[in-house]
Amino acid sequence: MKQQKLINFVKSLDRSQFIDNPAKSFATYDIALPIECGQTISQPSLVLEMSLLLDLNENCTVLEIGTGSGYQTAILAKFAKQVYTLELIPELSKKAEAKLQKMGYKNIKFLIADGSKGLEKHAPYDRIIVTAGAKEIPNELLEQLNNNGIMVIPVGTSQLQTLKLIKKDYKGAITIEPITDVKFVEFKGKYGWPK
Repeated sequence: MKQQKLINFVKSLDRSQFIDNPAKSFATYDIALPIECGQTISQPSLVLEMSLLLDLNENCTVLEIGTGSGYQTAILAKFAKQVYTLELIPELSKKAEAKLQKMGYKNIKFLIADGSKGLEKHAPYDRIIVTAGAKEIPNELLEQLNNNGIMVIPVGTSQLQTLKLIKKDYKGAITIEPITDVKFVEFKGKYGWPK
């Protein structure tokens, strides 16, 4: 029931609201599209899959690394209690904040910061989602994940990453499950790909 609500919401969410360039006309296609500053907005099917993997609920606190267009952020905020979203590029963060505030969201805290360190101040988080490819799973994010928490992150090389589903049980033990091959923009900072 809860998962179906999320599926219905993603289907009803107009992706064109998050694109401000000629690619807007392709918003209904299930493909990644370019946005400002060399970044992308992921295809709706992948955004939906990552959102479903998080198993969101109205009591959970979410840390999102990579605000980007704010498209994924809107979905997280609809189904979680509180979202903290980090973006390294000020222009993207400010634009997404203005859009989502206009759409009526009040449970999102926008921060311009290096996501590789997570956000210690409000940790631990029940859910963590990373929307950029990392060379490895950041230790800082594992530490900031709450017991019984879930993290979704693409890990691999610049050419190909594997979407990983990471779960921490009630004792703090971690399990990692590979889900599917993906291709994201680079996770900047400490966990970016070697040049």
